[in-house]
Amino acid sequence: MAATQKGADASPMTIREVSRLSGLSEPTLRYYEKIGLIDPVDRDESSGHRRYSATAVETIEALGCLRATGVSVQDMRAYLRHLAEEDGSAGQLRELFRRNADRVAQEMERMRVQLRYLQLKADLWDTRERGDTAAERRAVEEIVPVVRELR
Repeated sequence: MAATQKGADASPMTIREVSRLSGLSEPTLRYYEKIGLIDPVDRDESSGHRRYSATAVETIEALGCLRATGVSVQDMRAYLRHLAEEDGSAGQLRELFRRNADRVAQEMERMRVQLRYLQLKADLWDTRERGDTAAERRAVEEIVPVVRELR
């Protein structure tokens, strides 16, 4: 991770820097702090601006990856909790990631059906534009089962 490459003695990062590094917006970083997903962030004494330690940035980078894959805040909390455990968390983390992988696979399948429907509808309108009634009938026959899958 980028934060670890800078080393433990790296200077604290601003919210803007952390946002750019993690892919999480500044409001999201503030929200994650507010709900306790990340620990309270140290503040600059003179300005009051947040200053993120290398350790906090590592955690935020991981959360950014989890969020990018659609992992829920509840599962992010579980992930962080299991990471903090000394022993026995590997199986729980494996299941958390498998469950989320299954969720993404299901989303991909839904999207595949959606894509097929849109492609078939484009083909249907192409046949209508050309006035090819035989091809239009075939296109309609192809669309019907896909419509059932959409529901």
